[in-house]
Amino acid sequence: MSLPQAFVVGTAGHIDHGKSSLVRALSGHDPDSLPEEKRRGITINLGFARMPLDDGRVVSFVDVPGHERLVRTMIAGAAGIDAVLFCVNAGEGVMPQTKEHLDILQLLGIQRGIVALTMADLVDEEMQELATEDVRDALQGSFLEDAPLIVTSATEGTGLDALRAALAALPVQRRSDQGPFRLPVDRSFVQKGFGVVVTGTVLSGSVQEGQELRLLPQGDKLRVRALQVHGESQSTSQAGFRTAINLSGAEREELPRGSVLVGPGVEGHQILDARYHHLPGAPELSSGTRVRILTGTSEVMAVVDGLDGELVPGSSHLIQLRAAEPLAVLPGDRFVLRRESPVTTLGGGTLLDVWAPRHRKRDHARATEELLALEAGDRSVLLDRAGPGGLDSKRAKARGLEGQVIGDRVLGPQQLAQQEQALLLSLRTFHEENPLSPAVPRRSLHRGRVAALGPQAFDALLRRLEAAGKVEIQGPRLREAGWKVELSPEQERTANALLLKIRAAGLEATPLDALNLEAGEEGARVLAHLIEEGRLERIGPRVYEAEQVQALIVKVRAHLSAHGEMAPADFKEISGLTRRYAIPLLEWMDTQSVTKRSGAVRIAVQP
Repeated sequence: MSLPQAFVVGTAGHIDHGKSSLVRALSGHDPDSLPEEKRRGITINLGFARMPLDDGRVVSFVDVPGHERLVRTMIAGAAGIDAVLFCVNAGEGVMPQTKEHLDILQLLGIQRGIVALTMADLVDEEMQELATEDVRDALQGSFLEDAPLIVTSATEGTGLDALRAALAALPVQRRSDQGPFRLPVDRSFVQKGFGVVVTGTVLSGSVQEGQELRLLPQGDKLRVRALQVHGESQSTSQAGFRTAINLSGAEREELPRGSVLVGPGVEGHQILDARYHHLPGAPELSSGTRVRILTGTSEVMAVVDGLDGELVPGSSHLIQLRAAEPLAVLPGDRFVLRRESPVTTLGGGTLLDVWAPRHRKRDHARATEELLALEAGDRSVLLDRAGPGGLDSKRAKARGLEGQVIGDRVLGPQQLAQQEQALLLSLRTFHEENPLSPAVPRRSLHRGRVAALGPQAFDALLRRLEAAGKVEIQGPRLREAGWKVELSPEQERTANALLLKIRAAGLEATPLDALNLEAGEEGARVLAHLIEEGRLERIGPRVYEAEQVQALIVKVRAHLSAHGEMAPADFKEISGLTRRYAIPLLEWMDTQSVTKRSGAVRIAVQP
C-alpha cells in the first residue's frame, strides 16, 4: 500500500481562541481527548484530527494548547508541521500568547499558514473589521504577513468552505526520506490487544514494520510491530507523516513525551553550536545563564554561551549550548530557548553543529570563524572539528560527511594538510637531529599529532606522501625524498680510521661498547652510521666488517655444498676462530638462514 498524500497542519493562538472548535468543525473529529480538557473547555494536551480533502489528500491537524504555562506543549506540537492554522478570537483580537506563538512559529522555521478570525458570530461586522486590522498589523513582517485571512464561526459554519479551499491550496511538498529515522514522541498510550503505541511526526528518514529502533535518551531497543500513517495502516512511513507506531518490548511509562525513536546512526548530543535569534523585547541573556532548550518534543536545561559578543535583544548571534541531558538532534534542527524563571520565551534558532567541542573563551574567535564557514555551506568544518584524527568511516557516513578517505578514517582538507605537515616535519626533524641515519623507523613517526591516526590510516598517509614524491619508503623505514647522508671531511677521517681498526681485528671483533667508548660521542655516531649503511655488521655485542662476514658465508656455503653438513669443529677450521668467537657467528648464521641446526651439525638452508 502506498503512503497517503498528506500533510500536517498545526494550530496556534491564545487560549480559548477557538482552535479546537474550528478543527472539530472542519474535520468532524474532536481533538480534545482528555476528560479534563472537555470539562474545562480548553486544550491541555496535544490533540489530533484528520480531514480528507476533495483532491484525495489528507490534512492531519495537531491542535495545541494556548495557555502560557503550556507553551512547551505547543512547541512539541509544532515539531514536524508543514503549515499553521493561526487562530485569533474576533472579539478579543491579538493577545500576549498570540504574539508569543507567532514568535515561536517563526523561530521554528514555519513558512506557510492561514489566519482564521474565529468566533465571528459573537461580534458585529464593525468589530470583525477592527479585529482584522489588528491582526494584519500584528502579522506585519512575519511569514503570515500575506497569508489568507478568513473570517470563521465554528458554530454557524461561516468561512469553513473557504478555509478548506485555502488548506487545499497550501503549497506543501512531500519531504525527502533521506537521512536517519527520527520520530519525537508526542503521545504514548496502551491499546488493548496491541500494547504500547506512540505517535509523532517523522522528522527525517523512514521506518518499516519489523525494524529495530532505539529510544533516546534511554537507549532501549524496541521493535516496530505495526504502523499507522495519518490514521491508515501502512507497512512503512517517512519524513513529514503523522505516524503511530505499535512497539514490542516497551512499557508506556518508558516512553514519555520528549523521548525520540531513532534508527541507526543517531546518537544523543549535549554540546551544540547554533545560530540564535534573540527576540526583541525579550529579557537580556548573559553567557553562562541557565535556560530551557526546547527542540522537537524535548525540553531540557542548558547553559548558553555567546561566541561572538553579548546576546542583545533583537539581534542574531552564534552560541554554544551545553545541555544537561542528551538530545537526539541533527544539524538544521530548530530550537527555542526559554528563561528558567520566570518562564519567558527568549529566542531560538537553528543548530549548526551537534558534535561540537566545548569552546573556551580563548577559542571563541576560531569557533566563530568555523561556524560562519559552516553556515556558508562548508561542511568540512565538521570533519576538522573532530580532531586531528578525523572520523572513522562509519561515523562520517552516518553524519553524511564527505572528505579525503585515508585508510579507515575520513579527514577534512585542513586535517589532512596538518597531518601531512606534521609527519613531514617529524621526518625532517629526525634527519636534522640524526644526520648520519639514512632512514627513520616508521614507529618513530607514529606519535604526537600523527598518533591520532590508527595504524591503517597512518600507512595510507605514508603511501599518499610516497605517491606525491615527498617520502621514500624502505620496508619498516622511510626517509624524506632526496635525503642523503653526507659525511663531513672530519667524519670521513673518523669512519676510515674505524674501518681500518675493525678490519684489522678480523673475525675476532671488538665489542661495540668498547669501540663507542674509545671513539667518543661523535665517533659513536659515525660508527652507528656505518652499521646502518651496511658497511659494518653488528652480531651480538661485537662489530665486524661486512665484507669479512660475507667472505666467511661464502666459505661456509662452499663447505656445505661439498660435504652436506658442517660440524662446529669444521666451522672453527673454516673461520680460524676459537669457540669463544666461533659460536656467536655460527648462531647468527642460523638466524640469517645461511645454516640450520640438525642435531650436532649444521646443514644448508634450501632457498
